[in-house]
Amino acid sequence: MTEKELTLKAGKELDALLEEAKKTGNLVVIDATEDEAVIRGTFEKGEGIFRLFPSFVPRRFNKAGRRLKLHPDDYFAFGMERGSITERWFSSTIAANNGPSAKADEGMSYVCVDYDTDTKFSLRMAVKVLGSGLVGEELMEKYGGWPMYSKFFDNEAPLFHHLHLTFEDAARVGKLGKPECYFFPKQLNNWFGEADYTYFGFDPDVTPEEVKERIRHFKEDDTRITDLSRAYRIEPGTGWYTPAGVIHAPASVLTYEPQWNSDVNSVYENIVSGEVYPAEMLNEECPLDDNDVEGVFRLLDWEKNVDPHYRKHYFRRPVVESETKEFTQKWIVYANPYIAGKELTVNPGQTAVVKDFAAYGCITVQGHGKFGVYDCESATLLHFGEQSTDEFFVSEEAASKGVTITNLSKVEPLVFLKHFGPNCPGVPAEAVN
Repeated sequence: MTEKELTLKAGKELDALLEEAKKTGNLVVIDATEDEAVIRGTFEKGEGIFRLFPSFVPRRFNKAGRRLKLHPDDYFAFGMERGSITERWFSSTIAANNGPSAKADEGMSYVCVDYDTDTKFSLRMAVKVLGSGLVGEELMEKYGGWPMYSKFFDNEAPLFHHLHLTFEDAARVGKLGKPECYFFPKQLNNWFGEADYTYFGFDPDVTPEEVKERIRHFKEDDTRITDLSRAYRIEPGTGWYTPAGVIHAPASVLTYEPQWNSDVNSVYENIVSGEVYPAEMLNEECPLDDNDVEGVFRLLDWEKNVDPHYRKHYFRRPVVESETKEFTQKWIVYANPYIAGKELTVNPGQTAVVKDFAAYGCITVQGHGKFGVYDCESATLLHFGEQSTDEFFVSEEAASKGVTITNLSKVEPLVFLKHFGPNCPGVPAEAVN
């Protein structure tokens, strides 16, 4: 199946799941409307921009780093058995792969209709109703919708050594591959958690047999798979591109993570910070007839994993795109064919009209002001289930015309992180490090 066919197939499966969930109330947001008139009216009132409702996601593993600006009382809002909230998803039209007890719409983004009402509708439904009027003709033609999302992940301990499937391997189980990118915002990282370093790949001298031997003992003892890897200390204000098929163990640093519309992985490390992970996390994304040691090993893109110049090829420093008296915009996600990202800083007291020429989502991480017709402000403390005014989705037309942004502070910058799909123009093709 082609990538578009797989995307549409996954979409139909999600739609069926959501329909069933409406009957049982197994939804995070149970009062959402699908009224096309409301969707179009909100779009017109926002002049092509949506304000999004915060989408928090729990995980069964690790523990919350508590840097998501979520109220301290709300980190277990999904129940103790679901684990703590460690992620916030942005511009998402897919649901998290979060086990049988998950809500059907966990991770999905919803659009706020107005500051004075709790009425919402899903961004997924908005893409269906508005189509190319929202995301542009190219994305609708190639992918049938919006093909990426972003998130903050916020763990107190480092994550396990794992990989995300390539498009070829994911297609074998009817899913999509997952390339992803990291950026470490200074505004949210006054504390680094337990480990300020990330492992990527394996040492260039490691052999395939050494890796397979560790995998063989996943059910019996600590694999200590990171003994074979390489660690890099995290530098705030920089990032990395992580191709699908590359094994990695992310640091306990809050990370902004633009990625493809997928949530598939294989976990090679079974004990991290004393937490034990079950064997099914190793081969749950393998076909039933190919889930042995050799099948799991084949999920690795071996050449990328043992690249002797890994940092040179995949580390990313910001690259200035434009700089004026009013604002500075930098590329922070680039040099890959799937996703792009920018950091926009509007200077104190300034108004800027910023053009991007492709649909995008964004999150405010510092300051307050106006974003198009909306108020905008970085969150200080959010209660689960309540609105915010820090996250937006901008249509291709509105992005091309330019969004008028005003920094209402006399002293503090107004800063946004923006996430784009593969049609963003002008993305630098080469790594700068």
